[in-house]
Order: sequence, then C-alpha cells, then structure tokens
Amino acid sequence: MTENETNPKHGEGADDSGPRTADKSAQGVVAAFGQTVKTLRLRAGMDREELGRRLGYSAATIASFEQGRRIPPPRAIDRADEVLDAAGLLKVWKEEVERAQYPPYFQGMAQLEKQAMELVSYDTHVVNGLLQTEAYMRGLLDMRRPPLDPETIEQRVTARLARQDIFDRRPTPLLSFIMDESVLRHRYGGESVQRGQLEHLLLMSERRNVELQIMPTVCEDNAGVNGPFTVVMRRDGKMFLYVEAQATSKLETDPEQAGLASARYGIIRAQALDPRKSQEFIEKLLGEL
Repeated sequence: MTENETNPKHGEGADDSGPRTADKSAQGVVAAFGQTVKTLRLRAGMDREELGRRLGYSAATIASFEQGRRIPPPRAIDRADEVLDAAGLLKVWKEEVERAQYPPYFQGMAQLEKQAMELVSYDTHVVNGLLQTEAYMRGLLDMRRPPLDPETIEQRVTARLARQDIFDRRPTPLLSFIMDESVLRHRYGGESVQRGQLEHLLLMSERRNVELQIMPTVCEDNAGVNGPFTVVMRRDGKMFLYVEAQATSKLETDPEQAGLASARYGIIRAQALDPRKSQEFIEKLLGEL
C-alpha cells in the first residue's frame, strides 16, 4: 500500500489463514532470497547444520529459510551475510524480506510505524500489538478459526515482536495507548497469560515515551464508541489514520480525516482515567487474579 492509496482490505490484526507470505509477490521475494542463501551456503561448502550452528538455528530452520517457508529476522540476515561471505548480497534483500513478513494490507502501516514521530491508538477488543507479550500473541493466534498452522503462527509472532522495536528507537517517538477496561479483563490464553500481560502493561507504562490510559466501563461518555483506530504522525508532520475491524482495514491518507481522528483521540484521552489512575486500575485487576 503506497502513501497515496486509501485501500480497504483485511487488517494485520485479523491474522487470517492465508498464505504465510501473504501473496504471490511476497512469496516470490522470500523464495528468491531462500534460493540465494542456499546457493551461497553450497558455495561455502557448508551443510545446513553448520550454518545453523553459526547463526543460532537448527538445520530444520535453515531448511525453512531456504525453502521460503519461514522468514528470517533482520539480524539473522546480517549474520548470514557475514558467515557466508556474501559481501552485502543478502543485506540487499533485507528490506524486501522484512516487508514480506506482513500481509500486503498491513505493509503500509508497518512502514509508518518505523517512521512515526507520534503514534496514538485506541483499542476496544484486544491489547494493541505493540504492547502484547509473546504469550498473549500466541493465545490470540491459537484461537483463530480456521486454525493457523504452526509455521504461520511463528512468522506472525516474529513479525509482531519485531514491530516492538519502536519503543527503543532513536529518535524516540511519543506513544499513547488507550484501551477499554474489557480488553484487560479477557483471559485470552488463560489466567497466567492475562497476569503476564497486565504486568507487562505496567512495565511499559513506566517508560518516559509511553502514555497508557484505561477507559472504564462505568464511564458515561466515550467519544470512541465507533471503534478502535490509530493515528500516526510521521517525522515530516503528515498524519495518517489506520482503522481495523472485522476482517477489514483502511489506511486513510486524507489529512482532514486523520486530523479529525486525532482530535477525537484527544477527547477520548480526556474522558479516560489519567495515566496514574490507569496504573492503579491495572494493579487492582492484578490483585483480583
């Protein structure tokens, strides 16, 4: 999805059971990359077990990389380039391979997250992907119907965890999250998963560039009744609106719509519990488990 397109399609959070690499174009990129890795490995006289040992993976995982069934993380590509003496050949693929790990309908948003100076998000169904623990992610993915195969789950977990690099990026973006109380009360994955997720939210809320607020169910006014949304401001000051619900998503580039959503978020922020009271609310929920 380009920055000039407004295209309603399935959202990344929908985690549908389509092809692992989302579409034929992405599959082609990953397959070509895998074949390149295999060619370089054979040229170096290594078997999969040796390459896996040097990269920190099993021989079976190396086979998955080479066969285009699994997408390696960026750091693995960098390391493979060094180990196989590829002189930067594998690194050239890194951006395209990283993009291929997301469904095509989320690739635009994934790129915006990397460019964000500010990101604000209101969530009503599940914890925002940027704040999810790995166990919570797996709990959500395990609930998909029809079921996802194990390799697809691994790919999606890896991709979602990679997005969380946003918290440590420099320059540091400003991140604000508001979520409905009901999101925190769902025991997706079980009580232990819920406990770990709540504890993680408390830790994240202590970060200087993160503001976390809760919209309690007893609140009589909520400007977010139309559902969840995210507004991203890029470093050049341009704003984008991303909306996802029920197997559809939309990346809105109209500055007026993005501006209205940003204003609406400001109202929601004023209606929700403030950050300190939100922390106390999460602590209270933890005490009830």
